[in-house]
Amino acid sequence: MIRNIIIGVLGVALIGTGIWGAGQAEQKEALRIDNENNYQRTFHDLTFHLDELQDKVGTTLAMNSKKQLSGSLADVWRISEMARSELGQLPIGMMALHDTEELLNKIGDFSYETTVRDLGQKPLSNKEYNKLQRYYEQSGEIKQDLRRLQASAMKNQLKWTEAEEAMAENGTPMDNSIANEFQTIDNKAKGFRESGSVPDDPIHPAVDEQIAEKVKGKPFTKEQAAKKAKQFLQLPESMKVEISELEQGAGYEGYTMTMEEPEGEDMIYMDMTKKGGHPLWFLQARPVDDQEISLNKASKKALKFLERNGFQNMEMIEGKQYDSIGAFQFAPVINGVKIYPETVYVEAALDDGEIVGFKGAEQLINKKERGTLTPALTEEEAEQKVNPRVKIKERQKAVIETENGDEAFCYEFFGTMNNDTYTVYINAENGNEEKVEKMKHAEPVYDTM
Repeated sequence: MIRNIIIGVLGVALIGTGIWGAGQAEQKEALRIDNENNYQRTFHDLTFHLDELQDKVGTTLAMNSKKQLSGSLADVWRISEMARSELGQLPIGMMALHDTEELLNKIGDFSYETTVRDLGQKPLSNKEYNKLQRYYEQSGEIKQDLRRLQASAMKNQLKWTEAEEAMAENGTPMDNSIANEFQTIDNKAKGFRESGSVPDDPIHPAVDEQIAEKVKGKPFTKEQAAKKAKQFLQLPESMKVEISELEQGAGYEGYTMTMEEPEGEDMIYMDMTKKGGHPLWFLQARPVDDQEISLNKASKKALKFLERNGFQNMEMIEGKQYDSIGAFQFAPVINGVKIYPETVYVEAALDDGEIVGFKGAEQLINKKERGTLTPALTEEEAEQKVNPRVKIKERQKAVIETENGDEAFCYEFFGTMNNDTYTVYINAENGNEEKVEKMKHAEPVYDTM
């Protein structure tokens, strides 16, 4: 009798241990999925901000007025700090990427010091313009390397968690493609090194906090969120979705998901808000073959993707190509006015036009009713405010976000000066020059073989 009781107790304990072990395995897998999604999102943001950083530095080189220079340099400072923060969030800390981080620090340091001084009394010197030109060229090289890595990571389905595990086990990054590429980037940045100090971090609104504050709607369950993700991406109902809640540090309640096709060739990562079930971003890692369709055709597929998911009156504002990936920006046009704060980003594979990337947090945060926008100035009056050396080619109306985060209703003028193309925004209510942007040149096609 006692022997049977002991055997029974041991059996129950063994079953309990098995259940505990299975639970631990599930928690470990959920954590791995959450980490991979966070790394994918952070790297996606890092490449975007390096693009934005170089463009903003290039725009600053073409400016002359105190107001425009101060605002543009403040943007350079803000963007460089965001990029530095994102670099620090990737699992590459063991590699000690001091030189890449230092380059971002120096760009931020330079822009900070020139922003806070009176540029009217002490304008940029020739030496400072030369330094800004070097930053423009150096950030462009790092940007291209990151885009090349991004193209390779998507094509070869490289995972950040595997890079993290490789470094943790071996104490060296040399056995992982992602880590190797970042080490190459850091070696290049080593040649850019300059002396200087690092400013305090700038204060800028956290996107996560804005999502938590502005997103409304009925809370979605995990099952509802998984169903919404499949509808958003037009995936078969049978496709398995690994889903877990975002960690508390995210700033808002949401879900992070990973979807894998049965053949195992495609991995899809997505984050979604719990309130309202709004997809914030997704990225599909899959092999992308040689280009078969044009960038124009891919942009039309991207537009159809947005329209199918409820984005109305969208117009493409920019299209670029990275290897066999088309990257597009769209903004809604309401009553003839382009609404830039509601920009969304879509990426399409150029082998078959499949949508492989989406970023919609800005649109979600900034979407609102703006009423009827009536300009106080005529188009002719606004055009008189543009630098006469710029030859105007196109004109339209737009709502933009100013340097202090407010919105401004403007006339948008596209023009050329020398061999470059610029966009100039003149406030339609008071005639102020709100912003000047240098148009981007075509991106190179990256060889990921």
